[in-house]
Amino acid sequence: MFEHLLYQELNGVCTITINRPEVYNAINTKISYELQEALKKAAIDDNVRVIVLTGAGNKAFCSGQDLKESIEGKSFADSLHRRYNPIIRIMREMPKPIIARVNGVAAGAGCSLALACDLIVSAEEAVFSEIFVNIGLVLDSGSSFFLPRLVGYNKAFELSTLGTKITATEAHRLGIVNKMVPAAGLDEAVAEYTEYYRQAPTKAIGLMKKMLNRSIQPALEEILNYEALCQDIAGNTQDYKEGVTAFREKRKAVFTGK
Repeated sequence: MFEHLLYQELNGVCTITINRPEVYNAINTKISYELQEALKKAAIDDNVRVIVLTGAGNKAFCSGQDLKESIEGKSFADSLHRRYNPIIRIMREMPKPIIARVNGVAAGAGCSLALACDLIVSAEEAVFSEIFVNIGLVLDSGSSFFLPRLVGYNKAFELSTLGTKITATEAHRLGIVNKMVPAAGLDEAVAEYTEYYRQAPTKAIGLMKKMLNRSIQPALEEILNYEALCQDIAGNTQDYKEGVTAFREKRKAVFTGK
């Protein structure tokens, strides 16, 4: 059904796997639209009681936007409005719990995807990073909304402006991760949650999710729009061009503040 996703529904559990392990499950244009479709499919399937979002392989959950995919001449805001923001909206409006199975690197928009889930189960070997600043961009895909609500303003500022890579142990301590286990026990840990939720009162849990979201969703919508505006500005800077060039050339970027 999908080119870059694996979609499996079994005993009330829908597992959606980003399947590009050769590039650390980086998101290209095709995946962004496939994710929207997969999540919509899970939302309306009465057999699905809980969703698991993960990445293929053992190195990455999702490394964010595929920087090898050219976006020159394209609007950053338009890309967010069409590709990423709909994913976040669908996830938050999903009347069923979504569990992030973080098996490795969760960086940039990949980190945002994890934060948008209802629960995060992480392997000890996983690494989280709001890496946008390393290429001269700003937080997007809801990270500027979710991160400070999880860790507080000061820590969110530090993690986002330094592009700090934090271990799963630190993410668990900060309250980002719900449960952390050795990689060998990741599937078992996720199964503990899915076994509960696939037998739980789905309607009641969906309503509780809606109740909890109600106090934040108007602000989330505003933030998604503001992220798109700011990303457009950041994406037109010389620092962004230098950041992407440095990434492709595998060297340290030399930013000038312009």
